Amino acid sequence: MIQSLHISNYALISHIDIDFSEGLNIITGETGAGKSIMLGALNMLLGARADAKVITDNSKKSVVEVVFRLEDPTMFEAFLSENDLDTDGDRIILRRELSPNGRSRAFINDSPVNLTQLRAIAIRLVDIHSQHQNLLLADPDFQLNIIDSLAGNDVLLSEYGEAYARYQTILKKYSQTRDMLRRGRDEADFISYQLEELENLDLRPGEETDLETERDLLSGMTHIKQNIAEAIAPMRGDENAVSALENTVDALRELSESIPDAEALASRLDAALIEIRDIASALESYDEEYNADPERLDDIEARLSKIYSLETKHHVENADALIDLCQRLKEQIDMLDNGDEMLASLEADARSAKKAAVIIARKISDARQQCAAQFAEELRAVAEPLGMKNLRCEIAVTSGKLNRSGIDQVEFLFAFNKNQTLLPVGQTASGGEISRLMLAIKSIVSRKMHLPSIIFDEIDTGVSGEVASKMGELMQSLGERIQVITITHLPQVAAKGRTHYKVYKQDDEHSTNTRVRQLNDDERVTELALMLSGATDNQAALAAAKSLFD
Repeated sequence: MIQSLHISNYALISHIDIDFSEGLNIITGETGAGKSIMLGALNMLLGARADAKVITDNSKKSVVEVVFRLEDPTMFEAFLSENDLDTDGDRIILRRELSPNGRSRAFINDSPVNLTQLRAIAIRLVDIHSQHQNLLLADPDFQLNIIDSLAGNDVLLSEYGEAYARYQTILKKYSQTRDMLRRGRDEADFISYQLEELENLDLRPGEETDLETERDLLSGMTHIKQNIAEAIAPMRGDENAVSALENTVDALRELSESIPDAEALASRLDAALIEIRDIASALESYDEEYNADPERLDDIEARLSKIYSLETKHHVENADALIDLCQRLKEQIDMLDNGDEMLASLEADARSAKKAAVIIARKISDARQQCAAQFAEELRAVAEPLGMKNLRCEIAVTSGKLNRSGIDQVEFLFAFNKNQTLLPVGQTASGGEISRLMLAIKSIVSRKMHLPSIIFDEIDTGVSGEVASKMGELMQSLGERIQVITITHLPQVAAKGRTHYKVYKQDDEHSTNTRVRQLNDDERVTELALMLSGATDNQAALAAAKSLFD
């Protein structure tokens, strides 16, 4: 339920805080007092488009925040966990902030979220029902959802959704394969030619890179050999560097008898000679290994030319992509060779998947048929006291082709007068009748399943007298199961509320502001009298108001 509502710097609202109660909460006020402004702010909180024009004071942001108290916090644990959001005991706090520059930010339990996340949780917490939403009653999907909700088809619909998705996936694969086979058979000779060309090339993974590396090496071989020759020249010949250094070592050792440090110098130079001989040996190995091979270079260039040519032809970046293409062409040829068997297998799979989906769909249809008759009777009984004593109702469930929701189409048919033909609700009901039907439907649905808090925005427009009183009683009854907040102009409805709030305008020297305050019992009687007669000092109206309130 909505525990509290905070709105600041939004249109005529500078700052309001409202604490709502369980049961039926009533909001009244004169036309233009700001009730629609409050709903606009709530809709913005629930994910509607935000417009910076609503900001009154451009030096600060506009804020709308609602604190929801949860009867069963476990219902929201999965959502909060999946979206990495903090829990707050038995509360969820939604907040929307709008800056003067038009930038909007949303929060769940003080954690920043996007509007998709905000809407996803908001629809599970509150349902704002205004007159324009009455159009939903004529929507086939809305009608079907009501029947499924009352029939308890959630588990079956989940199973059906998986079965139907599998059937559609196989069906799509069948169509794609069939179309591919048709195109492939028209192009079979060309595909075979392309495959033969690639198979004759006989590429191996990484070959292109290896060939390019070897080509670059062979192309620069003259320069490499020249550098090796220059490096190894001092190591070769009769008077090479190694021989000279060996002579130096011998000379130092002869000096060791006369110069004590000469032996140490000879040892150091001897150690260096070991490294120099190793370097000389390595250079000689390079000299033998690296040889110019013009024929090999020509072969590599020819091989690379064929690879590059096919890469260009097939619009791919490298030889590995050609290998992948070759494999795909093989698969296409195999598919063409075995296409009939493949199609037959897919067709059998599709039939099997369809059969599985139809079995579940028929179970759903049976549940819908049974529920539809019960719901029609219950709806007639609930709606009759609301001024529709001649109401006849039929929930037509007709079977047809398999679709995403099963095999049924649901249509609500009504007749509001005697001897009137049953017609779809959009062709026969007035706006007031649709409003009362929606109230009756939500009352019935709330008995069968958990609904979020409901806000009715003048759903009772166009009714009066005893019907208005019955609507108030129905809202009061609905409030025994869930929290209901009703904006109304009818005293018969307002008298039924557990809590009553008055919206009014207040002027100061600089501006006009919308205010909200909770009424005590005496103030409620006065407000009811005002709604009845337009005056607060009319004794007859006050007596009638007290009678209504009592």
